[in-house]
Amino acid sequence: MFEFIQLNSYTQKSDAVFLRITPNRLQHFQYDTVSFDCVESDASTKLRALKKTEKKCVPECVIKTYAGSSSTIKRVYQSDSGEYWCETGGGERSSRVNITVAAGSVILESPVLPVKEGINVTLSCRKKASSSNLPADFYKDGLLISSSTGEFTIWAVSKSDEGLYKCSSSDGGESAESWLAVRGETLHLVFTIVMVALLLLLVGLLHCGKLTVTQK
Repeated sequence: MFEFIQLNSYTQKSDAVFLRITPNRLQHFQYDTVSFDCVESDASTKLRALKKTEKKCVPECVIKTYAGSSSTIKRVYQSDSGEYWCETGGGERSSRVNITVAAGSVILESPVLPVKEGINVTLSCRKKASSSNLPADFYKDGLLISSSTGEFTIWAVSKSDEGLYKCSSSDGGESAESWLAVRGETLHLVFTIVMVALLLLLVGLLHCGKLTVTQK
């Protein structure tokens, strides 16, 4: 099923439903089997996709809506690259996941979903039909950040680590770029907001003379 959608129209994003992709990575080799599942969904939830080959259409793009909340593509091709997400009957949607299907022999293995601040994140450079990682150079936003034996670990990841990552190996070539997303610590943000609110309340009470301060 296909429909037209304005590029500048958005639906409400929901944290109640999210997209799980198997294998758990943003880049896949051509002819791999890839599964898409909407987790915490209801009967109205549909899997949707905006293919990269259609992203430049102006002012409208064709959105593919799958029959249900999950789908398995037995053999993916470059034309399957694009943004995938889950959408409920009420218009709420999960975060979009940008999938790249590589025709070449090298991919970057990176997390599908946004990673939480403070954890360690490992990126890997993988060659097709090989069980081991490649010795590779890793790049962020086009700049060389590491030369390693095939893995690069970001210790205690923060929002400043967000960006486009890729790997390059003399043994196999260069991967495509994928975006690493980092989400902030929600509890820390809530605590900060509560403390600021309490401080403002205290200052207000003092200013209005409703709080008596006894001086000795």
